[in-house]
This record gives sequence, C-alpha cells and structure tokens, in this order.
Amino acid sequence: MAEEGSGTPHLLFGDQLGPHFVDAARGGPHQDAPLLMIESKSVFRRRRFHRAKAHLVLSAMRHRAAELGGRVRYVRAETYRQGLREAVGDTRVTVHHPTSHAAHAFVRGLPSVRVLPARGFLVTHDEFRIWADGHGTKHLRQEDFYRWVRQTHDLLMDGDGPAGGRWNLDHDNRQPPPRGAEDLGVPAPYRPRESDIDAEVRADLDRWARDGDVEFVGEDAPRGFPATRREALAALRRFVEHRLATFGAHEDAILSADATMSHSLLSSSLNLGLLHPAECVERAEARWRSGDAPLNSAEGFVRQIAGWREFVWHVYWYFGEQYRASNTLRHHEPLPGWFNQLSSQGTEANCLTHTLDQVRSTGWTHHIPRLMILGSFALQRGWEPRAVTDWFHRSFVDGYDWVMVPNVVGMSQYADGGRMTTKPYTSGGAYINRMSDFCGSCRYKPSVRVGEDACPFTAGYWNLLHRHRDRFERNARMSQAVRGLDRLRDLEALLEQERDRRD
Repeated sequence: MAEEGSGTPHLLFGDQLGPHFVDAARGGPHQDAPLLMIESKSVFRRRRFHRAKAHLVLSAMRHRAAELGGRVRYVRAETYRQGLREAVGDTRVTVHHPTSHAAHAFVRGLPSVRVLPARGFLVTHDEFRIWADGHGTKHLRQEDFYRWVRQTHDLLMDGDGPAGGRWNLDHDNRQPPPRGAEDLGVPAPYRPRESDIDAEVRADLDRWARDGDVEFVGEDAPRGFPATRREALAALRRFVEHRLATFGAHEDAILSADATMSHSLLSSSLNLGLLHPAECVERAEARWRSGDAPLNSAEGFVRQIAGWREFVWHVYWYFGEQYRASNTLRHHEPLPGWFNQLSSQGTEANCLTHTLDQVRSTGWTHHIPRLMILGSFALQRGWEPRAVTDWFHRSFVDGYDWVMVPNVVGMSQYADGGRMTTKPYTSGGAYINRMSDFCGSCRYKPSVRVGEDACPFTAGYWNLLHRHRDRFERNARMSQAVRGLDRLRDLEALLEQERDRRD
C-alpha cells in the first residue's frame, strides 16, 4: 500500500510512546506527518484504576507530548471519538495497530482511519499465525514458541543450538530466598524524579476525584516507574549493569522486606512503548557474552520478554475476543469487597496481607506474588475469572487488556482448560513457605489443613482438587496430586470447613 502523504496526521495511543511508533521506516507514518494524542477521561471512568497507574499513564503521555513539541497536537476530551472530531474532523488519520480488542474495533470502525501494522514486539501477527497454525492443535505452548523465537532471532544461540546446551534454565532459577536474609543485598532499582508535569497530573487527579468524576483505588505515592524514554533507558541500563547478574537464581523467591529483589521493573516501560523488547534482550545477552552476568540470569530475563511477554501478546489476538469469557471450571464467586479495595483487613494470612499492602501502595509486585499468592487465592476460592482479570488490569501499573486476559484467564485461573498452559498454577502453603519468609510469622501453619491454624492456601488447594477431581485426574501433571486426596484422613472435615466458609 502506498505511503500516506506527509500531511496525514498519525494518532499515538497512550501506550505507543517510544520512537519506534513515529519512525517512518518499514511502513510507519510519514517522517513529516503531524502527530495527534488524545487524553480521554472516559478511559478512567470505565474502570476504577489504581491511582498510581492513572498517574503513570497520564504523566508518560504528557511528557511525550512535551518532547514532541509543535509536531503533536494534544487534545483533552471526554472520549477518543470526541477528541478525533475536535482535532481532525473527517481528515484521514493513520495509527499503529492498537493493543486492545476494544481500541482495535474502534479505529477499524472509523472510515477515515488507516491501521498500520503493530509495533513494539519481536514477532508479527502474520508470523505468529503461521507458527501457531503449523502446530495443528488447539493447545499452544510457550516453551515451543520461545525456542522458535530464540532460533529465528538468534538470541542466546551457539550455532544451531542454545547457549550452554539447554533451552530452559528454570531449574537453576528456582532457589528459595537466602535463609535469614532480609534482602538480596543488590543495588536498588532505578527510581525517577518527578517533574512539574507530575505535579500537574496529581492536581488533575485530585480534582477529578474531589468532583466525583472518577474514582480510584490505591495510593499515589511519588511516581516509581519511568514516564519518559530517557528514564526507561536509565532503568534498563541500571538493571543490566547492576541487577541482572543476581536476577536468575532467586527469580521465583519472595522476601517480605525486599519487594523488588533483582527484578527489572521494566514491564511498565515496555507496555507503555518506551522500550522495545529487542533492545532489552540484546543488552542482556551482551552482558552475558562479556562475562558480566551468568547464563541462567540472562536466559531467565530473555525468556520473560522474548518468550512469555511475546507469547501472551500473540495469544491475546490469536484466540480472539471471545477468549476473555472462558470459564471452563465454571467459577462464579464474586470478588469480596476487601479484595477489590486492596485492603489487607479482609485476611490474616501474612503472605496475602503483605502482597495486598504492596499492591495498594505501589501498583506493582513481581510475578510470583501475582501468580502464586493473588491468583492462586482467587482460583482456589472459585472467583469469576473475568472479574479477576479486570481486577489485575485495574490494579497494576503494567496491566493492560492484552497482558491480563491471557495471563489471568489462561495461566492464573486455568479458565481456558489448558489452551496455553499444561496445568493450573496453584499450590498449598508448603510452596509459599519454601519460596518466601512469610510463613514463620503467620498465624496460620502451612502444614495444617483443618482448624483454626489451617493455612487458607493449603485448605484451598485440596478443596480445589476435590471440586475438579474428574478434570484434574486426567491431567498428567495433576493426576498424582489428585490421588493424594485419597490419603487425606481429614478430607471430610476439610470439605465441611469449606462449606462453612462459603455459607
């Protein structure tokens, strides 16, 4: 298709903020094209977002507009449709493929908008479709996709094989936290300094909340995540130079006094489009090849971005809009009010209390508390997966529709029945006890299933297996655990306890 003329405006969504979204190469907007950004208040009315997330998104958009100067027209409107009408009327506009089904349907429904290919990912939609269709199965596996991406993008490869002889170094990256340690003793992650734009954003959010226009949840502490390309690059540089080397071994561990461990905290920058995944994985690989980071750390980080993040993006589009409604386990319990409020007052479980407090104050926690504490708790109690997905979307600074639908529906809640994972990701208290320091000071005992000292995760795990025994005993990765139900002498008491809880 012919390139649009230099006068054709190009729309930038609020998660398309990096230079690769305005680069004219490879069919992007014309290098002289005027740019348009729309700040829509209706987005924040639609969901009760975390205050820190709303702040980060608006700060990033306004910082980008300030950088672009006279090339961009920045419109504040009630809706995107109103903003487009005010800015360009019926003039033809281009936009890169949006990141949600709703936004994509909106721009595709406008006759004056031409949708350009998606950017910000390693694999194109067409490339993924060819790969997925070639598997000839309704089940897609991230590990297969990850190896294919490594090969086709020459990431951590030695000739035709994986560096070090193994594709996946997960076994080396599952060490529990150092015994008795309060933290990993690594340099702190990059933290930005707020600007006058942040003060303006905070004042606007205060006014919206005061006037009753918009409701938020959580706290708006000083902005903790990058809002500009410069800040994002500084965060990437600090991670690869000072934190990557210690990332791998304790990737799945949790310390109550060390919220960030050696994690990169780059997900929000990637999801705002401030960073490109290629530059992240290439810098990590270079650090390993120079001898400054071990292979297991570099591979773990590369797998998070080139494997899992990339896979989730494409699963979201490949499975289609109907995927979000998946509910194979027929879970319909509503989320309790205390959970929706990010209030730790609704539970006495130390791990859950600590995690909710962290989410309330920062809008972030790393992937293991998300999956094995928050998600596992929801799965065990049979909460409606679509509501759980919405909660994660609203509550995390890096949460977007494309991120949370596959991660929550598919991985966390197993609501798709195994279309993208081989088993439910849940456990009893023993796993949390092994991989964290939460249980020692908790009023519950991880080994106890019944009674006042019963760990809610241990009791919840066995109740989940019992409720779905017919399904899980046919799963090769779950069958042994299900057979354990027959060895529980207190199974009836456990089930009675569950009935009392539900009543």
